[in-house]
Amino acid sequence: VQLVESGGGLVQPGGSLRLSCAASGSIFSAFTVGWYRQAPGSQRALVAAITRDGNTNYADSVKGRFTISRDNAKSTVYLQMNSLEIEDAGVYYCRAYADLLNYWGQGTRVTVSS
Repeated sequence: VQLVESGGGLVQPGGSLRLSCAASGSIFSAFTVGWYRQAPGSQRALVAAITRDGNTNYADSVKGRFTISRDNAKSTVYLQMNSLEIEDAGVYYCRAYADLLNYWGQGTRVTVSS
């Protein structure tokens, strides 16, 4: 499985972005997919995840602002990010995992600045 993230960029505080994680392979629907953020000098941390059944969980800092969703027909997971804050900036990575399988994308950078 190869994962390709897109949708990052520069946005002002309060703005919105939608990230996409597109996967190759027909078994994508069997994976849990998570979005992780890595800020400079920090470890990669979970932002949001969605299971193959559509159950979601979010980091407390993004609840009510971010929404993760998936379209298995397109083998794509989205992260809608609203009301962006300075602290949301970083490189966002997509991860797909199931059992002993674990795949990461190359990341897409989100910059939040006025």
